[in-house]
Amino acid sequence: MDKRPSPRTLAWRTAWTIARRDLSARFKGLRLLLVCLFLGVGAIAAIGTLTGSIERELAVRGKQILGGDIELRVWQRGLTPAEREALEPLGEVSEGLRMQAIAQKGDLTAPVALKAVDKRWPLYGRLELKDGRNVGAPPEGTAWIAEGTAERLGLKVGDTFTIGGQAQKVGGIIAADPEQLSEGFALGDLAISTLDLPQRAEMTAPGAMYRSATRVKFSGARDPEAVEKDLEDRFPEAGFQIRTRDRAAPSTERFVRRMGEFLVLVGLAALVIAGIGIGGGVSSYLEARRTSIATLKVLGATSGDIARIYLLQIGAAALAGSLAGLAAGVLVTPLLAGALGTLLPVATGFTVSPAALATAAAYGLLVALVFAAPPLVRARSFPAMALMRARVVPLAADRKALLLPVGLGLGAIAALALVNAAQPLVTMGFLAGAALMLAVLALLGRGISALAARLPRPANPMLRAGLANLHRPGAQTGALVTALGFGLSAFVLIAGVQTSLEANIRKTVPARAPDFFVLDIPRDRAGAFRDAVEQTVPGAVLRMVPNMRGRILAYGPKDRMTRVSDLEEIPEGGWALRGERGLTYLANVPEGSTVTAGKWWSELYRGEPLVSLDEEFADAIGLEVGDYITIGLLGVERTARVAALRRIDWDTMGFNFVLVFSPNALADAPHNLAATIEVPPGTSTAGLLPRLVRAFPATSVIETGGILRDARALLNQMSTAILAAASVAVLAGLAVLFGAIAAARASRTYDNVILRVLGASRAQLLALQLAEYGFIALILALVALASGSAMAWAVIVKLFEFDWLPDWPRMIAVLGAGLALILTFALAGSLPLLRAKPAQALREL
Repeated sequence: MDKRPSPRTLAWRTAWTIARRDLSARFKGLRLLLVCLFLGVGAIAAIGTLTGSIERELAVRGKQILGGDIELRVWQRGLTPAEREALEPLGEVSEGLRMQAIAQKGDLTAPVALKAVDKRWPLYGRLELKDGRNVGAPPEGTAWIAEGTAERLGLKVGDTFTIGGQAQKVGGIIAADPEQLSEGFALGDLAISTLDLPQRAEMTAPGAMYRSATRVKFSGARDPEAVEKDLEDRFPEAGFQIRTRDRAAPSTERFVRRMGEFLVLVGLAALVIAGIGIGGGVSSYLEARRTSIATLKVLGATSGDIARIYLLQIGAAALAGSLAGLAAGVLVTPLLAGALGTLLPVATGFTVSPAALATAAAYGLLVALVFAAPPLVRARSFPAMALMRARVVPLAADRKALLLPVGLGLGAIAALALVNAAQPLVTMGFLAGAALMLAVLALLGRGISALAARLPRPANPMLRAGLANLHRPGAQTGALVTALGFGLSAFVLIAGVQTSLEANIRKTVPARAPDFFVLDIPRDRAGAFRDAVEQTVPGAVLRMVPNMRGRILAYGPKDRMTRVSDLEEIPEGGWALRGERGLTYLANVPEGSTVTAGKWWSELYRGEPLVSLDEEFADAIGLEVGDYITIGLLGVERTARVAALRRIDWDTMGFNFVLVFSPNALADAPHNLAATIEVPPGTSTAGLLPRLVRAFPATSVIETGGILRDARALLNQMSTAILAAASVAVLAGLAVLFGAIAAARASRTYDNVILRVLGASRAQLLALQLAEYGFIALILALVALASGSAMAWAVIVKLFEFDWLPDWPRMIAVLGAGLALILTFALAGSLPLLRAKPAQALREL
């Protein structure tokens, strides 16, 4: 059977020969397409490569990050003999303790996150010291300390200091702890001591706040997930938090995955915005070759031939732009890795992630297909005479012909996004929102055209011509509305996010933060502690509460309570069912809480044990007033009736407990107190910390100044990340604007030449452009203020869960500056029209 092409259809090789001869080596006419794809593909490639590198490092280094193949953590106790006996056959076992403590030298103090380890530590990897040594557990009476602690206390190797009142010698300064990511958040720099130090310092007395961390290095090939399930089945009420080498740093993995997905969606948004520019650029390119296409059709070329020739040209340009973007993404990754190297496990050299690069390239080529298809279909499906008349009778797209390329392209983009999504519902919402915004801007463009056609004609001829340009045949109003709408919205988004983050840092955090947090105050010395604070800092506000840890074991109606261990999946919003939580008992409603259901107990209540819950948590697990809840506290089960539900103001940086019990429910359990200290403004606290550390050596006193500095730094980093991501969208919006100008350049050249022949000056022609773009921009400024503010609100409130505190004057000022910038770019893009020579332009008609 003869499979050669029909005589009426050009072979792909022949079509490529024609396409190559017509295609400039510098891609003249298609540079906008290259720039748009470079921006979008580069952003997605960099984000995907970086997150892929981090996830690979987490997977490869799981044992070193966790410090074992499996880890069991539990609050306020070590393992029981039965629990230890269950671990011994699995392999080598290492025990450790984690707690807050105070390091002291003279009157200088520093909060530390104390890690007490046995002689087997670490089971995997080694601790790296500043002097180049790789070590394990410190010798007796010696501690490894962080550089920050050494600087704060003025210590060097060989010096002596105290932790919890116990003398320790500085054995070395920590350079890198392989387990840092698995340890979680700590209120102080790391310090590593021998396992017996906390007991000698009475930091593990009954009721003290500490955690035991027991790790196992498997002696043979074992499945960590199977071992975890077996331990949970054997000890369902033990309250273990179990982690395996495959989930060494779950919070880090979750953060990296979700932030990576968020940034990919931002990059995809920029790519979709740039896609509109691609459509404009391709339209401009094909418009410049209108006569060539018509000539080819006159000479016998079919619509299929035209499609092949120009599809090959556009495809070559799209491939070049995508490859340049992929290269840029790979090259910029080491810079991002260097910035994150101290926070996340990421290789600082060049890394190549085939999956991430393939995904980025697929996004770019699919977007190019979707947005290049309409102008290409218009060019291929019209007869030669229609192409010749296209300048005065614009071509309309064949909607049926667009269904296949555009429909398949959009479907592939959505499928690709959902396949790679960690949260498919969030991704679907984003895609739906992007489509809705494009639709709204498209309708707005039509509305502006219709409004311009119905407005009274201004007496000024330049204004009249500028208004007519918005609704005449071939007008680029829709593309301009999209470009300006996205660009101005991005400016408002940036301003809204940054001002809200700054306001949260400046107003919310410092205003609600106590000056000191204190842990593990002995109950029998509460009066002495209060006296020490009042005598050292008169006027200080001291708040002390009982502090203990417990685990929810069961909940529900008294006769049919649900055991947490029987749940196959924790209900959404039922986070307090996972692991152990802070517990307290109080006679009165805690500060920052409001009773919303039920009734609080009286101060002298002595009846059935009662409990009050956070209303959101209660709603998530289906608890109501009158139901019961059972907790495990130091190995003892205690049941209480739900007497009240509370609305908690979680923004306060004081004590917020999900569960608050009546005093008679928990007062008999071993426990210590925790406290916050608020100092009057301008009052010196120089003597407070040394006095408390000397009088209460086993107590941890934490200044909030360092915490607030870390919070400010974190929020500033988030603000910078959003600024960088939104900047890509701004650049894409400017590319769209240039695409719209380029697409209209041919017809605008003709108009400008006619006006020049009729006597118009260059200043008048610029006024004409300013009138057209200014009319659109002023209308879109209001739209951008609303849409950009809505997006900024979603980022601040829904994504970061902060208060919405925008600085409206600054946002409006930024919008005005963005408006001026975009109009400047628009006029700059129109300058080539003013240089057109009338005689030459008229000969080309």
